[in-house]
Amino acid sequence: MTTPSSAPPVPPVEPRVALVTGAGRGIGRELAVGLADAGYAVGLVARSRGPLEEVAARCAQSGVRTAVATADLAVPDDARRAVAEIEAALGAPGLVVNNAGVIEQREVPFGEDDPDDVWRVIETNVRGPLLVTHATLPGMIARGGGRVVNINSGSGHRVAGSYTGYGISKGALARFTALLDHQYRDAGVRTLDLAPGVVVTDMTQGMPVHDDRTDWTDPADVVALLLGFAEGRLDALSGRFVRAGTDTVESLLEHADAILAADARLLRLAPYGPGDPVA
Repeated sequence: MTTPSSAPPVPPVEPRVALVTGAGRGIGRELAVGLADAGYAVGLVARSRGPLEEVAARCAQSGVRTAVATADLAVPDDARRAVAEIEAALGAPGLVVNNAGVIEQREVPFGEDDPDDVWRVIETNVRGPLLVTHATLPGMIARGGGRVVNINSGSGHRVAGSYTGYGISKGALARFTALLDHQYRDAGVRTLDLAPGVVVTDMTQGMPVHDDRTDWTDPADVVALLLGFAEGRLDALSGRFVRAGTDTVESLLEHADAILAADARLLRLAPYGPGDPVA
């Protein structure tokens, strides 16, 4: 297995077709519009058609092809059908953005929460990306490469007093990103955990933890990191975690050698020292 720094380069996403889940609102909408403005045909997937049609109309103003598909992406048949509809309309995507996600209904510790709601969050946030990636991976491998972006969060590697299912799901998503990189890097597939920071969305504005927040991430910063990855500029960091609003393409390129040397920006078990037998 080659290392990230020695793996052969992969050209920018070709064909310039992107599939974005959860594209009807929030961060997904911003990412879809940003990709369209950069010249990507965009396949848009979410549960409700109305918001998708509005986003598709906005994307079409940039002169790109669009397609929409509705699905509950945690349902295997739904996920496969949605991907097939996008591929039939636009061709197999070279870039997949697994953005669709949810959070618990209440901001409480696990013992006070509803386990069914916790599981709903885990299933939506993990199973959806698994199914969509599984459906699009063969096309990427057949073409000799592609890119998968999983929209992640610092909640996946930091402890918190609430939103247990969300934290579990984002930790699992980070492990999925690293595994995809390990298993398919030599096939030309590049992966990235992209945390958008805290963007003003319906979800974040409904979270009491953000009631007093004044520092919000500019969606343009999230789009810039996504485009930098799509263009191949961040391939050395495949399998790792980046955060909009803190990282930029330029800062990541500046520190890429240090990140690789320290094998940083990965979810892992920290050893107690050089002799730790489980390290």
